[in-house]
Amino acid sequence: MQKPSVAELRPVVHPPGVKDRRSGEHWGGRLYMREISLRITRRLVATKVTPNQLTYLMTVFGVLAAPALLVPGITGAVLGVVMVQMYLLLDCVDGEVARWKQQFSLQGVWLDRVGAYLCDAAVLVGFGLRASDLWGQGRIDWLWAFLGTLAALGAILIKAETDLVGVARHQGGLPPVKEAASEPRSSGMALARRAAAALKFHRLILGIEASFLILVLAIADQIRGDLFFSRLGVAVLCGIALLQTVLHLVSILVSSRLK
Repeated sequence: MQKPSVAELRPVVHPPGVKDRRSGEHWGGRLYMREISLRITRRLVATKVTPNQLTYLMTVFGVLAAPALLVPGITGAVLGVVMVQMYLLLDCVDGEVARWKQQFSLQGVWLDRVGAYLCDAAVLVGFGLRASDLWGQGRIDWLWAFLGTLAALGAILIKAETDLVGVARHQGGLPPVKEAASEPRSSGMALARRAAAALKFHRLILGIEASFLILVLAIADQIRGDLFFSRLGVAVLCGIALLQTVLHLVSILVSSRLK
């Protein structure tokens, strides 16, 4: 099978709206990864590789972020970023290959969501274990592993809250939710939602953003000579995850998404 040119590939795999999806496209994809993935996709569409195979590989890289972060020092933080960036790359590529080959499936959609859950959780669990100082000379402090796991649970619950809206509407015989329905009916809640969206603090518990934060904190730890900044980061992310879990639940209940 002959490889298509980038000019031939782009309008098919990047149709109008793909990069502009409010909730479906990460800023990293819009900013840089879609241009990189396009070159990888161009080579893969001429092979027998399937979209689901790429999604499995994507998930593996996302999960590998956890053990990567256990490597001490800045090296582990860099490896964590690399694993998550590979996850993001393959998250772009699998959909592009699916559009070109017209190989769509419910299994692919489901695998993609599972991969997103696992990547976010792996980064936060790995961060907590990293802050526990597993390879240090002193006693391992499991508090940070617990807080990292709690943050991971919050990140998963937030995604589940969103996905379960679709499940509830389907079981109730309703069509998929429209974007306008996500706006809270209360003016006060709408203002709070816009403020949270502007600050974007909730994005820090997502795997991609968290991996960059972990790298910055690892550099700060290296300068200071201990794990103070990483432990502070774990505590902050745990707080954000728990707060956002509650706020997101409330925002769904006061919107029209379940109406």
